[in-house]
Amino acid sequence: MLGATGSIGSSTLDLIAQHPDKFSLYAVTAFSNVEKLAKIVKAFSPPYAVVRDLESKQQLQGLLGAQASQILVGEEGLCEVASAPDVDMVMAAIVGAAGLAPCWAAAQAGKFILLANKETLVTAGGLFMRAVQHSGGVLLPIDSEHNAIFQCMPHDFNASLVASGIRKIHLTASGGPFRRATLAELQNVTPEQAVAHPNWSMGQKISVDSASMMNKGLELIEACWLFSCDASDIDIVVHPQSVIHSMVEYIDGSVLAQLGNPDMRTPIAHAMAWPQRITADVAPLSLIDIARLDFEAPDYQRFPCLRLAREAAEQRGYSSVYMNAANEVAVQAFLERRLSFLGIANLIERVMSRADRGEPCDIHAVKEADFTARRLAEEDL
Repeated sequence: MLGATGSIGSSTLDLIAQHPDKFSLYAVTAFSNVEKLAKIVKAFSPPYAVVRDLESKQQLQGLLGAQASQILVGEEGLCEVASAPDVDMVMAAIVGAAGLAPCWAAAQAGKFILLANKETLVTAGGLFMRAVQHSGGVLLPIDSEHNAIFQCMPHDFNASLVASGIRKIHLTASGGPFRRATLAELQNVTPEQAVAHPNWSMGQKISVDSASMMNKGLELIEACWLFSCDASDIDIVVHPQSVIHSMVEYIDGSVLAQLGNPDMRTPIAHAMAWPQRITADVAPLSLIDIARLDFEAPDYQRFPCLRLAREAAEQRGYSSVYMNAANEVAVQAFLERRLSFLGIANLIERVMSRADRGEPCDIHAVKEADFTARRLAEEDL
Protein backbone atom coordinates (compact mmCIF):
# COMPACT_ATOMS: atom_id res chain seq x y z
CA MET A 1 0.00 0.00 0.00
CA LEU A 2 1.99 2.96 -1.34
CA GLY A 3 0.51 6.06 0.27
CA ALA A 4 -1.40 4.39 3.10
CA THR A 5 -2.38 7.53 5.02
CA GLY A 6 -4.23 9.34 2.22
CA SER A 7 -7.87 9.01 1.21
CA ILE A 8 -7.18 6.19 -1.28
CA GLY A 9 -5.16 4.40 1.39
CA SER A 10 -7.99 4.69 3.91
CA SER A 11 -10.52 3.26 1.44
CA THR A 12 -8.18 0.43 0.47
CA LEU A 13 -7.50 -0.47 4.10
CA ASP A 14 -11.24 -0.50 4.74
CA LEU A 15 -11.70 -3.06 1.95
CA ILE A 16 -8.83 -5.19 3.25
CA ALA A 17 -10.49 -5.17 6.68
CA GLN A 18 -13.80 -6.18 5.09
CA HIS A 19 -12.20 -9.13 3.26
CA PRO A 20 -9.46 -10.63 5.49
CA ASP A 21 -9.94 -13.98 3.74
CA LYS A 22 -8.92 -12.47 0.39
CA PHE A 23 -6.24 -9.86 1.19
CA SER A 24 -3.38 -9.39 3.63
CA LEU A 25 -1.15 -6.35 3.96
CA TYR A 26 2.58 -6.76 3.25
CA ALA A 27 3.79 -3.16 3.52
CA VAL A 28 2.48 0.34 4.16
CA THR A 29 4.17 3.63 3.33
CA ALA A 30 3.69 7.27 4.34
CA PHE A 31 5.40 10.57 3.64
CA SER A 32 4.76 12.74 6.69
CA ASN A 33 1.79 11.42 8.67
CA VAL A 34 3.77 9.08 10.91
CA GLU A 35 1.15 9.04 13.67
CA LYS A 36 -1.54 7.75 11.31
CA LEU A 37 0.90 5.22 9.85
CA ALA A 38 1.59 3.92 13.36
CA LYS A 39 -2.14 3.32 13.90
CA ILE A 40 -2.34 1.42 10.61
CA VAL A 41 0.66 -0.75 11.50
CA LYS A 42 -0.86 -1.54 14.89
CA ALA A 43 -4.20 -2.47 13.28
CA PHE A 44 -2.88 -4.59 10.38
CA SER A 45 0.59 -5.77 11.51
CA PRO A 46 2.27 -5.66 8.07
CA PRO A 47 5.83 -7.05 7.94
CA TYR A 48 7.15 -3.73 6.55
CA ALA A 49 6.57 0.00 6.86
CA VAL A 50 8.32 2.70 4.84
CA VAL A 51 8.82 6.32 5.93
CA ARG A 52 10.50 9.40 4.45
CA ASP A 53 13.74 9.64 6.45
CA LEU A 54 15.65 8.51 9.54
CA GLU A 55 13.91 11.06 11.75
CA SER A 56 10.52 9.67 10.72
CA LYS A 57 11.81 6.16 11.33
CA GLN A 58 12.79 7.04 14.89
CA GLN A 59 9.41 8.66 15.44
CA LEU A 60 7.58 5.59 14.13
CA GLN A 61 9.72 3.25 16.25
CA GLY A 62 8.82 5.31 19.31
CA LEU A 63 5.11 5.10 18.51
CA LEU A 64 5.17 1.36 17.77
CA GLY A 65 7.22 0.23 20.75
CA ALA A 66 7.58 -3.54 20.51
CA GLN A 67 5.71 -3.83 17.20
CA ALA A 68 7.61 -6.27 14.98
CA SER A 69 7.26 -4.52 11.60
CA GLN A 70 10.55 -3.71 9.90
CA ILE A 71 10.89 -0.01 9.03
CA LEU A 72 12.53 1.02 5.76
CA VAL A 73 13.44 4.53 4.65
CA GLY A 74 13.14 6.70 1.54
CA GLU A 75 12.80 5.94 -2.15
CA GLU A 76 14.97 2.83 -1.83
CA GLY A 77 12.58 1.42 0.74
CA LEU A 78 9.56 2.24 -1.40
CA CYS A 79 11.06 0.44 -4.40
CA GLU A 80 12.06 -2.54 -2.25
CA VAL A 81 8.54 -3.23 -0.98
CA ALA A 82 6.92 -2.47 -4.36
CA SER A 83 9.03 -5.13 -6.06
CA ALA A 84 9.28 -7.68 -3.22
CA PRO A 85 8.78 -11.33 -4.30
CA ASP A 86 6.05 -11.89 -1.69
CA VAL A 87 3.94 -9.03 -3.08
CA ASP A 88 1.20 -9.86 -5.59
CA MET A 89 -0.60 -6.52 -5.76
CA VAL A 90 0.61 -2.93 -5.40
CA MET A 91 -1.79 -0.07 -4.66
CA ALA A 92 0.06 2.98 -6.01
CA ALA A 93 -1.51 5.95 -4.23
CA ILE A 94 1.43 8.25 -3.51
CA VAL A 95 0.49 11.76 -4.66
CA GLY A 96 2.69 13.50 -7.20
CA ALA A 97 5.93 12.65 -9.00
CA ALA A 98 7.25 11.06 -5.78
CA GLY A 99 5.23 7.97 -6.70
CA LEU A 100 7.09 7.41 -9.97
CA ALA A 101 10.07 5.39 -8.67
CA PRO A 102 8.11 2.73 -6.70
CA CYS A 103 5.56 2.44 -9.53
CA TRP A 104 8.42 1.87 -11.95
CA ALA A 105 9.88 -0.79 -9.64
CA ALA A 106 6.52 -2.56 -9.45
CA ALA A 107 6.12 -2.44 -13.24
CA GLN A 108 9.56 -3.91 -13.85
CA ALA A 109 8.83 -6.67 -11.33
CA GLY A 110 5.65 -7.68 -13.17
CA LYS A 111 3.26 -6.82 -10.35
CA PHE A 112 -0.52 -6.42 -10.47
CA ILE A 113 -0.59 -2.62 -10.18
CA LEU A 114 -3.61 -0.65 -9.04
CA LEU A 115 -2.71 2.82 -10.26
CA ALA A 116 -4.07 5.82 -8.38
CA ASN A 117 -0.96 7.94 -9.04
CA LYS A 118 -1.73 10.02 -12.12
CA GLU A 119 1.74 11.47 -12.41
CA THR A 120 3.35 8.13 -13.28
CA LEU A 121 1.55 8.03 -16.62
CA VAL A 122 1.58 11.80 -17.11
CA THR A 123 5.37 12.01 -16.83
CA ALA A 124 6.49 8.59 -18.07
CA GLY A 125 3.49 7.08 -19.83
CA GLY A 126 5.26 5.45 -22.76
CA LEU A 127 8.10 4.07 -20.67
CA PHE A 128 5.74 2.81 -17.98
CA MET A 129 3.26 1.07 -20.30
CA ARG A 130 6.11 -0.66 -22.13
CA ALA A 131 7.61 -1.80 -18.82
CA VAL A 132 4.30 -3.34 -17.71
CA GLN A 133 3.87 -5.13 -21.03
CA HIS A 134 7.48 -6.37 -21.11
CA SER A 135 7.36 -7.76 -17.54
CA GLY A 136 3.98 -9.45 -17.94
CA GLY A 137 2.44 -7.26 -15.26
CA VAL A 138 -1.15 -6.02 -15.13
CA LEU A 139 -2.18 -2.39 -14.74
CA LEU A 140 -5.68 -1.42 -13.64
CA PRO A 141 -6.79 2.20 -13.11
CA ILE A 142 -8.17 3.36 -9.75
CA ASP A 143 -9.34 6.86 -10.66
CA SER A 144 -13.12 6.57 -10.77
CA GLU A 145 -13.21 7.93 -14.33
CA HIS A 146 -10.58 5.60 -15.79
CA ASN A 147 -11.96 2.67 -13.87
CA ALA A 148 -15.40 3.46 -15.33
CA ILE A 149 -13.96 3.56 -18.86
CA PHE A 150 -12.22 0.24 -18.23
CA GLN A 151 -15.49 -1.31 -17.03
CA CYS A 152 -17.24 -0.13 -20.22
CA MET A 153 -14.58 -1.46 -22.63
CA PRO A 154 -13.68 -4.94 -23.89
CA HIS A 155 -10.81 -6.23 -21.78
CA ASP A 156 -8.33 -6.79 -24.57
CA PHE A 157 -5.37 -4.80 -23.26
CA ASN A 158 -3.68 -4.70 -26.66
CA ALA A 159 -6.67 -3.69 -28.80
CA SER A 160 -7.01 -0.20 -30.25
CA LEU A 161 -10.22 1.83 -29.98
CA VAL A 162 -10.92 1.18 -33.66
CA ALA A 163 -10.43 -2.58 -33.25
CA SER A 164 -12.82 -2.50 -30.28
CA GLY A 165 -15.47 -0.63 -32.25
CA ILE A 166 -15.15 2.51 -30.10
CA ARG A 167 -15.81 5.96 -31.56
CA LYS A 168 -15.17 8.17 -28.55
CA ILE A 169 -14.39 8.20 -24.84
CA HIS A 170 -16.36 10.67 -22.73
CA LEU A 171 -14.37 11.61 -19.61
CA THR A 172 -16.68 13.17 -17.03
CA ALA A 173 -15.75 15.99 -14.66
CA SER A 174 -17.64 17.38 -11.69
CA GLY A 175 -16.53 20.91 -12.55
CA GLY A 176 -15.21 21.36 -9.01
CA PRO A 177 -16.27 24.05 -6.55
CA PHE A 178 -15.89 26.92 -9.08
CA ARG A 179 -17.94 25.56 -11.97
CA ARG A 180 -20.09 28.72 -12.05
CA ALA A 181 -17.47 31.23 -10.88
CA THR A 182 -16.53 34.21 -13.02
CA LEU A 183 -12.93 35.09 -13.90
CA ALA A 184 -13.13 38.00 -11.46
CA GLU A 185 -14.27 35.65 -8.69
CA LEU A 186 -11.54 33.13 -9.53
CA GLN A 187 -8.88 35.80 -9.09
CA ASN A 188 -9.71 36.05 -5.39
CA VAL A 189 -10.12 32.35 -4.59
CA THR A 190 -8.59 31.24 -1.28
CA PRO A 191 -6.98 27.87 -0.51
CA GLU A 192 -9.84 27.11 1.89
CA GLN A 193 -12.38 27.59 -0.90
CA ALA A 194 -10.34 25.55 -3.38
CA VAL A 195 -10.06 22.45 -1.19
CA ALA A 196 -13.82 22.35 -0.45
CA HIS A 197 -14.90 19.91 -3.18
CA PRO A 198 -18.70 19.51 -3.49
CA ASN A 199 -18.72 15.73 -4.06
CA TRP A 200 -15.43 14.06 -3.14
CA SER A 201 -13.27 13.93 -0.03
CA MET A 202 -9.66 14.26 -1.21
CA GLY A 203 -6.27 15.58 -0.17
CA GLN A 204 -5.33 19.23 -0.57
CA LYS A 205 -3.26 18.91 -3.74
CA ILE A 206 -5.85 16.84 -5.60
CA SER A 207 -8.64 19.14 -4.40
CA VAL A 208 -6.85 22.21 -5.80
CA ASP A 209 -6.26 20.33 -9.07
CA SER A 210 -9.97 19.61 -9.21
CA ALA A 211 -10.79 23.27 -8.58
CA SER A 212 -8.49 24.37 -11.44
CA MET A 213 -9.61 21.36 -13.52
CA MET A 214 -5.96 20.36 -13.93
CA ASN A 215 -7.04 17.09 -12.34
CA LYS A 216 -9.15 16.42 -15.43
CA GLY A 217 -6.28 17.47 -17.65
CA LEU A 218 -3.99 14.97 -15.95
CA GLU A 219 -6.69 12.32 -16.38
CA LEU A 220 -6.91 13.14 -20.09
CA ILE A 221 -3.20 12.45 -20.53
CA GLU A 222 -3.46 9.34 -18.37
CA ALA A 223 -6.38 8.02 -20.45
CA CYS A 224 -4.37 8.40 -23.66
CA TRP A 225 -1.76 6.00 -22.30
CA LEU A 226 -4.15 3.61 -20.54
CA PHE A 227 -6.38 3.12 -23.57
CA SER A 228 -3.83 3.59 -26.39
CA CYS A 229 -5.58 6.57 -27.93
CA ASP A 230 -5.03 10.20 -28.90
CA ALA A 231 -6.31 13.29 -27.11
CA SER A 232 -8.73 13.83 -30.02
CA ASP A 233 -10.42 10.53 -29.12
CA ILE A 234 -11.48 11.90 -25.73
CA ASP A 235 -14.12 14.48 -24.92
CA ILE A 236 -14.41 16.04 -21.46
CA VAL A 237 -17.99 16.39 -20.21
CA VAL A 238 -18.85 18.37 -17.08
CA HIS A 239 -21.34 16.35 -15.01
CA PRO A 240 -21.81 18.06 -11.62
CA GLN A 241 -23.63 15.18 -9.87
CA SER A 242 -20.59 12.84 -10.24
CA VAL A 243 -22.93 9.86 -10.70
CA ILE A 244 -21.86 8.87 -14.22
CA HIS A 245 -18.13 8.37 -13.82
CA SER A 246 -17.39 8.18 -17.57
CA MET A 247 -18.82 6.81 -20.80
CA VAL A 248 -17.66 4.90 -23.87
CA GLU A 249 -19.35 5.53 -27.23
CA TYR A 250 -19.35 2.74 -29.83
CA ILE A 251 -19.60 2.99 -33.62
CA ASP A 252 -23.08 1.40 -33.62
CA GLY A 253 -24.47 4.29 -31.57
CA SER A 254 -24.35 2.54 -28.20
CA VAL A 255 -23.03 4.55 -25.24
CA LEU A 256 -22.05 2.55 -22.17
CA ALA A 257 -21.78 4.38 -18.85
CA GLN A 258 -20.67 3.30 -15.39
CA LEU A 259 -22.75 4.82 -12.59
CA GLY A 260 -22.34 4.82 -8.83
CA ASN A 261 -22.30 6.97 -5.74
CA PRO A 262 -19.11 9.07 -5.39
CA ASP A 263 -17.30 6.59 -3.15
CA MET A 264 -13.76 5.51 -4.05
CA ARG A 265 -14.30 2.10 -2.51
CA THR A 266 -16.26 1.13 -5.64
CA PRO A 267 -13.41 1.46 -8.20
CA ILE A 268 -10.88 0.18 -5.66
CA ALA A 269 -12.98 -2.92 -4.92
CA HIS A 270 -13.48 -3.51 -8.64
CA ALA A 271 -9.74 -3.41 -9.33
CA MET A 272 -8.71 -5.41 -6.26
CA ALA A 273 -11.09 -8.25 -7.09
CA TRP A 274 -10.88 -8.12 -10.91
CA PRO A 275 -12.09 -10.04 -12.83
CA GLN A 276 -14.42 -11.00 -9.97
CA ARG A 277 -16.55 -8.70 -7.77
CA ILE A 278 -16.59 -8.18 -3.99
CA THR A 279 -18.78 -6.20 -1.63
CA ALA A 280 -17.54 -2.72 -0.71
CA ASP A 281 -20.10 -1.45 1.85
CA VAL A 282 -21.04 1.35 -0.56
CA ALA A 283 -24.55 2.79 -0.38
CA PRO A 284 -26.75 1.67 -3.30
CA LEU A 285 -27.34 4.28 -6.00
CA SER A 286 -30.90 5.64 -6.07
CA LEU A 287 -31.67 7.32 -9.39
CA ILE A 288 -35.08 8.27 -8.01
CA ASP A 289 -33.47 10.29 -5.23
CA ILE A 290 -30.98 11.88 -7.63
CA ALA A 291 -33.86 12.74 -9.99
CA ARG A 292 -31.70 14.47 -12.64
CA LEU A 293 -28.35 14.24 -14.36
CA ASP A 294 -26.85 17.40 -15.90
CA PHE A 295 -24.13 17.79 -18.52
CA GLU A 296 -22.29 20.74 -20.04
CA ALA A 297 -19.14 21.52 -22.01
CA PRO A 298 -16.06 22.65 -20.09
CA ASP A 299 -15.02 26.30 -20.27
CA TYR A 300 -11.41 26.38 -21.48
CA GLN A 301 -11.20 30.15 -20.94
CA ARG A 302 -12.03 30.07 -17.24
CA PHE A 303 -10.07 26.83 -16.73
CA PRO A 304 -6.92 27.20 -18.88
CA CYS A 305 -5.27 24.20 -17.19
CA LEU A 306 -7.52 22.03 -19.36
CA ARG A 307 -6.15 23.66 -22.50
CA LEU A 308 -2.56 23.25 -21.32
CA ALA A 309 -3.12 19.58 -20.51
CA ARG A 310 -4.68 18.91 -23.89
CA GLU A 311 -1.67 20.56 -25.55
CA ALA A 312 0.65 18.39 -23.46
CA ALA A 313 -1.35 15.28 -24.38
CA GLU A 314 -0.96 16.10 -28.06
CA GLN A 315 2.77 16.86 -27.77
CA ARG A 316 3.51 14.07 -25.23
CA GLY A 317 7.03 13.58 -23.91
CA TYR A 318 8.73 16.41 -22.05
CA SER A 319 5.76 18.79 -22.27
CA SER A 320 3.81 16.58 -19.87
CA VAL A 321 6.76 16.31 -17.49
CA TYR A 322 7.20 20.08 -17.37
CA MET A 323 3.47 20.69 -17.02
CA ASN A 324 3.14 18.28 -14.12
CA ALA A 325 6.21 19.56 -12.26
CA ALA A 326 5.18 23.19 -12.69
CA ASN A 327 1.67 22.38 -11.49
CA GLU A 328 2.95 20.74 -8.31
CA VAL A 329 5.10 23.78 -7.54
CA ALA A 330 2.28 26.17 -8.39
CA VAL A 331 -0.32 24.36 -6.28
CA GLN A 332 2.00 24.32 -3.26
CA ALA A 333 2.70 28.04 -3.73
CA PHE A 334 -1.05 28.70 -3.93
CA LEU A 335 -1.68 26.73 -0.74
CA GLU A 336 1.04 28.79 0.93
CA ARG A 337 -0.58 32.01 -0.42
CA ARG A 338 2.46 32.86 -2.55
CA LEU A 339 0.52 32.58 -5.82
CA SER A 340 -3.02 33.46 -6.87
CA PHE A 341 -5.43 30.79 -8.09
CA LEU A 342 -5.33 32.07 -11.68
CA GLY A 343 -1.55 32.35 -11.37
CA ILE A 344 -1.34 28.54 -11.30
CA ALA A 345 -2.10 28.20 -15.01
CA ASN A 346 0.04 31.21 -15.92
CA LEU A 347 3.09 29.71 -14.22
CA ILE A 348 2.51 26.30 -15.83
CA GLU A 349 2.26 27.83 -19.30
CA ARG A 350 5.53 29.76 -18.90
CA VAL A 351 7.38 26.65 -17.73
CA MET A 352 5.85 24.44 -20.45
CA SER A 353 7.08 26.84 -23.12
CA ARG A 354 10.66 25.93 -22.13
CA ALA A 355 10.22 22.15 -22.43
CA ASP A 356 12.32 20.18 -24.90
CA ARG A 357 10.51 18.38 -27.71
CA GLY A 358 10.54 14.60 -27.91
CA GLU A 359 10.06 11.85 -25.34
CA PRO A 360 12.42 10.87 -22.48
CA CYS A 361 14.52 7.83 -23.35
CA ASP A 362 14.54 6.40 -19.83
CA ILE A 363 13.32 7.00 -16.29
CA HIS A 364 16.45 8.99 -15.39
CA ALA A 365 15.69 11.47 -18.16
CA VAL A 366 12.18 11.87 -16.71
CA LYS A 367 13.60 12.63 -13.27
CA GLU A 368 16.10 15.13 -14.67
CA ALA A 369 13.38 16.93 -16.63
CA ASP A 370 11.14 16.97 -13.55
CA PHE A 371 13.94 18.51 -11.47
CA THR A 372 14.69 21.15 -14.13
CA ALA A 373 11.03 22.10 -14.49
CA ARG A 374 10.60 22.46 -10.73
CA ARG A 375 13.65 24.71 -10.57
CA LEU A 376 12.32 26.87 -13.40
CA ALA A 377 8.93 27.10 -11.72
CA GLU A 378 10.39 28.11 -8.35
CA GLU A 379 12.58 30.76 -10.02
CA ASP A 380 9.52 32.11 -11.88
CA LEU A 381 7.33 32.52 -8.80
